[in-house]
Amino acid sequence: MAKKVIESAIEEKLNALYELQQIDSEIDKIKTVRGELPLEVQDLEDEIVGLETRLAKLQEENDELEGIISDRKNMIKDAKAAIKKYTDQQKNVRNNREFDSISKEIEFQGLEIELSEKKIAEAKAKIEHKAEVLQASKDRLAERKKDLQIKKKELDEISSETEKDEEKLVKQSDKAKAGIEERLLFAYQRLRNNSRNGLAVVSIQRDSCGGCFNKIPPQRQLDIQARKKIIVCEHCGRILVEPPKVAEKA
Repeated sequence: MAKKVIESAIEEKLNALYELQQIDSEIDKIKTVRGELPLEVQDLEDEIVGLETRLAKLQEENDELEGIISDRKNMIKDAKAAIKKYTDQQKNVRNNREFDSISKEIEFQGLEIELSEKKIAEAKAKIEHKAEVLQASKDRLAERKKDLQIKKKELDEISSETEKDEEKLVKQSDKAKAGIEERLLFAYQRLRNNSRNGLAVVSIQRDSCGGCFNKIPPQRQLDIQARKKIIVCEHCGRILVEPPKVAEKA
């Protein structure tokens, strides 16, 4: 009697695992329909953020260069005013020492003008170069935003078509999981995560494992069909289950 109870419990576990796999496989199909669109949308969004950050940095650098040009122009203006003042003072000097001192000040201001003009020329050259980079980045950003709009529209259309079905299946999946013991559920999830096709529970197909397609010995097939214990594939580790028989309608 106890043996039958144990076997019945195992059969229930196998049925629960098989049912969960069927539900999760349907969810996988819906995700396959969406394909790589969610990842493509995420990649485009990340690229747009990067481009916007780059544009902001380029604009900030341009503003700094414009500030340098403005400051240097003011320095030139001040230097020219100082040269005029010193030139007027030279006309009223009392000795050669005062004349030489003022001449040095005039010379210094002249050098300041030359240095400022050089700095202005350098800043303008940098701005001109950055203008090309800035425009290329703006064009790239506009292009990526258009691409994102198209991809989002495609994703929204597909999602709207499958959203209700997916929500229903996710609820069914959660309900099925609630009826499976934690140890088995952990093994199931680990197998799904490690499998490219998401199959953790498979049946025998043409005397082979329905996951890795390696041959299964006849005696082991009989054990699987008996549904009296949980058996895994010796090659891929997937849980091998004989599908529950569907009751025939009267």
